[in-house]
Amino acid sequence: MLSKLYSAAIFGVEAFMVEIEVDIHPGLPSFNIVGLPDTAVQESRERVRAAIKNSEFEFPMQRITVNLAPADIKKEGPIFDLSIALAILVASKQVKPDLLNEYLIMGELSLDGSIKSVNGVLPIALMAKKISKNKLLVPKVNAKEAGIIRELKVFPVDSLYEVVQFLNKRISIVPVSIDLEAIFQLSKNNLIDFADVKGQEHAKRALEVAAAGSHNVIMIGPPGSGKTMLARRLPTILPSLTLDESIEITKLYSIANLLPPDIPLVTERPFRSPHHTISNVGLIGGGKTPKPGEISLAHNGVLFLDELPEFSRSALESLRQPLEDGIVTISRSLSSVSYTSSFMLIASLNPCPCGFYGDPVKVCTCSSSQIVKYRSKISGPLLDRIDIHIEVPRVNCREVMEKDFEENSFTIRERVERARKIQRERYGEDNIFCNAQMTKKQIKKYCNIDDNAKNLLYKAMEKLNLSTRAYDRILKVARTIADLEQSEKIEISHLSEAIQYRSLDRKLWLY
Repeated sequence: MLSKLYSAAIFGVEAFMVEIEVDIHPGLPSFNIVGLPDTAVQESRERVRAAIKNSEFEFPMQRITVNLAPADIKKEGPIFDLSIALAILVASKQVKPDLLNEYLIMGELSLDGSIKSVNGVLPIALMAKKISKNKLLVPKVNAKEAGIIRELKVFPVDSLYEVVQFLNKRISIVPVSIDLEAIFQLSKNNLIDFADVKGQEHAKRALEVAAAGSHNVIMIGPPGSGKTMLARRLPTILPSLTLDESIEITKLYSIANLLPPDIPLVTERPFRSPHHTISNVGLIGGGKTPKPGEISLAHNGVLFLDELPEFSRSALESLRQPLEDGIVTISRSLSSVSYTSSFMLIASLNPCPCGFYGDPVKVCTCSSSQIVKYRSKISGPLLDRIDIHIEVPRVNCREVMEKDFEENSFTIRERVERARKIQRERYGEDNIFCNAQMTKKQIKKYCNIDDNAKNLLYKAMEKLNLSTRAYDRILKVARTIADLEQSEKIEISHLSEAIQYRSLDRKLWLY
């Protein structure tokens, strides 16, 4: 007896449909799975056998062959357990095959027949919508995640026995219903706020400019000056996520198994802060079975690299291409996988190994060679790709104790969203969304400056010995400052402020 039903699998960040074919015919008892299964799929034979028996169904003592098509793509993980078990029960006439082809079925089986959660349910739901497979049988834990796609009927299931009863029309299961507005409302209660930061007005202004144009930032200052505190509050002034952006982020977190069971949708911009000992694979992604790295998990959010020179040189240099393209491609001998990685890079570092070079209170104990060696860990090409460089000096204790009022994140975010709206309208036909994404052609079109501003920029280029890429970065930042001021033209004041944000290009940085 032959049976066929449908499941799905993940390749990169996209899902594809998998046909589960089961053939049962007389012969010595055996159970074989073909179609490039990995070890986890092969081990499903024991899980399926035990689950069928412990759910009070009969496991056929015949020759069983399971084919996972397409056979030329490797199948990974325990996601096929439920569909394989059902296909065996259909082939052995214990489940009615009526309407079974309408469903996509997924789930990991326990030995007692209960169904566990699986990864990548949201990408599968999006694929199901695209191919008009409008009914899904998914583990109860994953049901809300799939239910985000309103065009689908998502049936949550707890056990193999329950699924069989449902397919045999002995019980009914109510499809899940998701209130997206309620989910987004929960994300508006931030525990941290820019009002917590006393002083550092110059740094806060720079981060506001960065948020308004999605520019990368590097901060240099002594320990305790507030660099980390500032960075952690940056997501609170970024524009609120749209539904499409939330779905893009949730797809990555679902694939990486980082989505909490009670949160079906990521509604706040990610903030990722990996330790400086992270490997290249952990930062960029990859592995034997390629998985998203930190730069992809920071998609549409912030990647914070604290103590930047302590990261390995190879890891830092591997950031250069994703910073430019917003996508990272991981190539292996048998396949190539691309992950989205459009993030804001916020980096911080001390001015020297001890942290107190130039500090007015504590004396630096580092030699000139130590400072040069420390700073040379950050290459010029990487610095060129960071739009805004700011110094974060020690905060005066009197200022911290006596200053009562600071602008909160909500007020700053309003200005940022107003600037972003201007940019969306400007680039409506250019397929970009913010100033940081402008190409050279778009910079020439949208960043016109008068002769006085040109002279100022030329002098700054010569004095600071800036590269052509740094020239483009200054114009992009100036365009953002003008947008914050709601000015159609880039004024000389906007350009002057943008030039100030290239402090690490000065000769002081080279000691």
